[in-house]
Amino acid sequence: MKLSTIMVSCLSAGMLYAADTAAERLKEATVVLNEVMSAPDKGIPQDLLESAECIVIVPGLKKAAFVVGGKYGKGFISCRRPAGGGWSAPGAVRVEGGSVGFQIGGSETDAIMLVMNKRGAEKLLSSKFTLGADASVAGGPVGRTSSANTDAKMQAQILTYSRTRGAFAGVALDGATLRPDEDTNAELYGSKLSNQTIVMGKTESPAAASGLTAALTKYSAHQAK
Repeated sequence: MKLSTIMVSCLSAGMLYAADTAAERLKEATVVLNEVMSAPDKGIPQDLLESAECIVIVPGLKKAAFVVGGKYGKGFISCRRPAGGGWSAPGAVRVEGGSVGFQIGGSETDAIMLVMNKRGAEKLLSSKFTLGADASVAGGPVGRTSSANTDAKMQAQILTYSRTRGAFAGVALDGATLRPDEDTNAELYGSKLSNQTIVMGKTESPAAASGLTAALTKYSAHQAK
């Protein structure tokens, strides 16, 4: 494998998510959530969203492949505040993950992750988190409330979904690594706050996040754990 090929692949992958702003990505995340939840027979079961501790939305997760393949994207995490306090301000995350093989092609996918318990939330807010290694992960069920939803909640700490070309499904995203995106947090909050501080503290949501917070409130209600 030529070094030049690897460098071109890595540079191209980095450029895939470097152009837009934090405010634009927040709007994209809001659109993704609204579109997914507006089709109850094909979207995330509402009772799962109501029971989730946190949600991660990564609009436009890029998958590029030419000898070296990889996944790259930027999104946001929001968690429930204690005592029915609603959803937290969003913390920024980067999703990275790669594979090596003879691949040519590319795709763009919207990814959503539901964190179903506090232990999973604590792990996800660490400095580095790998799906499938640091917490149990499974493709989430799609559609209206069913007994399968209860089974899914009992078996996995994180339920993952993806949407590509309009098709929405529960897909296990094992191997993808999530890291805090401090540069985006600085863009939103004026300093490089940690996601732990933003999500678990009392950080006020920026104006750019009002649409996402409203959508989360609309589609879920706090459930006592």
